[in-house]
Amino acid sequence: MRNADGRLKFIPPMMPELVDKPPEGGDWSHEVKFDGYRSQIVRDAGGVRIFTRRGLDWTAKYRDLAAAAGALDVESAIIDGEIIVLNNAGLSDFRELRKAITGRQHDLYFVAFDVLHLNGHDLRDMALDERREILAGIIPADIRIQFSQALPGEAKAIFHLVDQAGLEGMVSKRKDSKYRSGPTSNWRKIKAYTIGEFELLGIEREAGKPAFALMGEIGTRKYVGSAFINSSRAIRERLWKRVQEHAGQPPEGMKRPATQWVKPGLIGRVKHLRGEEDLRHASLQDFREE
Repeated sequence: MRNADGRLKFIPPMMPELVDKPPEGGDWSHEVKFDGYRSQIVRDAGGVRIFTRRGLDWTAKYRDLAAAAGALDVESAIIDGEIIVLNNAGLSDFRELRKAITGRQHDLYFVAFDVLHLNGHDLRDMALDERREILAGIIPADIRIQFSQALPGEAKAIFHLVDQAGLEGMVSKRKDSKYRSGPTSNWRKIKAYTIGEFELLGIEREAGKPAFALMGEIGTRKYVGSAFINSSRAIRERLWKRVQEHAGQPPEGMKRPATQWVKPGLIGRVKHLRGEEDLRHASLQDFREE
C-alpha cells in the first residue's frame, strides 16, 4: 500500500455497474449519485494529495480541499469520494464544476463515501457498513469535506424522489461488500433520464440497422453524440422529409458513412441519461424547426 518513498499509494477505485433499476431488499444501502469528479484523498506523514479516478495527482487544482483534508483529526487516511460544486438550486452541477476548479476553489466540496485506510490500517476487507461508520466518525460537520449519507426507505421510492429532485441518480451498495478495485456488481449505479434540446447534424441510416440522429450543441454544432430514433412512424416520416429538404454539409472534421447531413436549423428533443458530458442511452423524441 506504500510507495518506495514510504508514502501511501493511490488505490484504483471500485467502479459500480450501470443498471436500469435499483436492487431491492435489505442487503443494500443507497446514496445519491453526485454529478462531479470521482476523486481520492490520500493523507500521510508527507501531507495531503488528491487524485483523479485514473490516479493523476490534481492536488494543485484542489488547494482548498487539500487544506480541509489536512485539518481532519487523523494521522493517515485514504478516502474515496466525489468532488462537486453546487448550483443555485443546491444540486451538483458538472458544467459549473470545471469553471470552479480554475476560478472558484471556495465553491468546491468533497463528498466522502468510503474510507480504505486509516491510521496505518487497511480497511478494505471490512464490510461497507463498518467502513462507512468509521468514515462518518472522522468527518466534522463544518468543513468542505462532507459525508455521503445513506438514503432511508425502499429502493424504488428513493429512486423516484431522486429523479423528481433532478439529481443524476443513485448508487446502491451491498452492505457487506469489501472494497475491491475495478468494476463490480456489488455496487450499482442507477441513472435518471432527462430531456434536452440539441441541434440535428444528420441522420445515419444503413439497411437492416436502426437509424440514429447525430446531435450537436445548439449554436456551435459541436457533436455530442447520437440518439436512437424510436419516435412514432409519423414523426420519423416527417423528420426524413425535412432532412432531405435541408440537406447540407457535415460539420468540420466529421466523416461518417451512410449519413445524410443537414443545414443548421433543425432542433431535436432528446431523452438521455442525466449527468453525462455527452449523450448516452439517448433517443430522439421529436424535433422542431428553429
